[in-house]
Amino acid sequence: MIKIRNLTKQFDGHYVLDNVSFDVGEAKLVVVLGPSGTGKTILLKSILRLIPVDNGEVYFDGKNIVTSTTDDLYRIRKNVGFIFQSSALFDSMTVYENIALPLIEHTAKSNREIKEKIKDLLEIVGLPGREKLYPRALSGGMKRLVSIARALALEPQYLFYDEPTTGLDPVMRDRIVNLIINLKKNYQKSGIVVTHDLESAQAVGDEIYMLKDGKIRKLEKIEKGIYG
Repeated sequence: MIKIRNLTKQFDGHYVLDNVSFDVGEAKLVVVLGPSGTGKTILLKSILRLIPVDNGEVYFDGKNIVTSTTDDLYRIRKNVGFIFQSSALFDSMTVYENIALPLIEHTAKSNREIKEKIKDLLEIVGLPGREKLYPRALSGGMKRLVSIARALALEPQYLFYDEPTTGLDPVMRDRIVNLIINLKKNYQKSGIVVTHDLESAQAVGDEIYMLKDGKIRKLEKIEKGIYG
């Protein structure tokens, strides 16, 4: 379980996060809605201590990441898969090499074990047999799927999705949404989805929040004109 308490971050006197608090339960997905520029990505990075916060606490299974030692911080981060909006794949590496990187860096798996693991991951995300392709040969949606496969490589308990459906055509958007739902339902992956896509938010979210002017509030339902 993740507990965020009074998380605060400001830049030049402007509060991007102003006493933000919410929980992420077991096998639950929390969606944080908001238009571009409201600080949704900063929220994800603050929760993982990728950027320093001004105040607040973030507990991963009872461990406060804000005050954790470097060793504990790295252990916590290994239990979180981060899916970047840009996919953040290495252009000079094949699909196989991109997914293999965390396995090589953080596990003692043999080459054979890594090969089998990557085959299984590509099956899960619906891209079997794409190991030898380079990112330039992939569509934007396929890159997003590869980035999800890479995020799953270390078998994290939590997944953080940064605008997972942005810029995708309706077919690929639905494919990503169904994958996110499948990972929660069948693989018990908890996490946070930040997005401005109202339809996707309703489909994947167990709880939905709105982040606006640094404040966060829980939504009981999504209505048209919500960003107004």
